[in-house]
Amino acid sequence: MIDRREFQTMALSAVLAAGVARTGKTAEAKRVRLGGPIFEKYKNPEEWIAALKAWGYSAAYCPVGVDASDAVVKEYEQAAAESGITIAEVGAWSNPIDPDPDKAKEAIDKCKRGLELADRIGARCCVNICGSRNPEKWDGPHQDNLTRKTFDLIVTVTQEIIDAVKPERSYFTLETMPWAYPDSTESYQRLVEAIARERFAVHYDPVNLVCSPQRYFRNGAMIKKFFDALGPQVRSCHAKDIILLNDLTTHLNETPPGTGNLDYQTYLRELARFPEAPLMLEHLQSPEEYKAAGGYVRAEGAAIGIEVG
Repeated sequence: MIDRREFQTMALSAVLAAGVARTGKTAEAKRVRLGGPIFEKYKNPEEWIAALKAWGYSAAYCPVGVDASDAVVKEYEQAAAESGITIAEVGAWSNPIDPDPDKAKEAIDKCKRGLELADRIGARCCVNICGSRNPEKWDGPHQDNLTRKTFDLIVTVTQEIIDAVKPERSYFTLETMPWAYPDSTESYQRLVEAIARERFAVHYDPVNLVCSPQRYFRNGAMIKKFFDALGPQVRSCHAKDIILLNDLTTHLNETPPGTGNLDYQTYLRELARFPEAPLMLEHLQSPEEYKAAGGYVRAEGAAIGIEVG
């Protein structure tokens, strides 16, 4: 059996070969910003920028925490601007709709602090999932997640976060999810309309929406539909992959870019229509895996005339 790293290397080689073999006219040069975690320790903005450049990234996760002083935040913001780096997102990963009121309040406060930091440093967004009504797992499935009552709760909580912070530069966003809102293009559109806040925007992870064989085999159409409907509001995106296993029942696994079935060429074409929205690698375990994933995404872009980096 081929392990995922061998598969990824094979896929990358095939894409590179295909790109070399292409002849005739090429598409107009387009670009997608790529970013991801860096493994180097840094003590100042100069070392942070050097590490990002070494990785070939033009986008980054927020380099400081919510307790950073205004002076430190400003130093990193200026370094990013001077180096052409987009600070993509501040993560506020928590469960603001936890059935335990005390845990929900703690999560809401975390979102407020994250949004404040995103606004201070000029990040494109603060991102969280909506949370879950699952009392055992903050991001887990639950029978009440996809109900009208929970939808209304998400609206109220999100409005509270944005109204408390009153961001002027950044946006609060909810990452798409397979078993919680927003779970589709349509439910994201309904959330945008119901939340009705200028500083609420969109975060996209197509893998999280591939929750059926129908979407798995038609994920390119799903991606295009999403960008057609919500593209101008997308602030940041995630990059991973997904594979449908040959089991008796539906079994979908997250997997590194290049080892699954996500239509990356369609994903990159759609992202290139909105070039300020970065694509952020995530959930991998080592520098080697991030380098392989970045190489695969860059090669997929090169094959269709899109610069990724």
